[in-house]
Amino acid sequence: MYSVLLTNDAQKDLEELYHYIQINDVPGKGGHVLDQIEKAIDGLAELPERGVYPKELLKLGIKEYREVFFKPYRVIYRILENSVFVMLMADGRRDMQTLLSRRLLEG
Repeated sequence: MYSVLLTNDAQKDLEELYHYIQINDVPGKGGHVLDQIEKAIDGLAELPERGVYPKELLKLGIKEYREVFFKPYRVIYRILENSVFVMLMADGRRDMQTLLSRRLLEG
């Protein structure tokens, strides 16, 4: 069993996603999306290797991050020993190349 931890950035991403959906989508949908993303994150405790390598990073030869989906939302994480660190959560329709570069490679 792995421990699953959200970075401060990932926690902020989750809060921002929830608020954006609550304001701009069907009332109550933010709670549903939040529940589904949390379910995907909780599943990482048992089998974190099930995630795929983000295609934007794989093109660069980077295989230290993985991702799981609740489409179109992407949860990007890193496995270190017995811990899973959730690094980023974002709507996959965004410019993910720039977002991943800024958050994971430059930071």
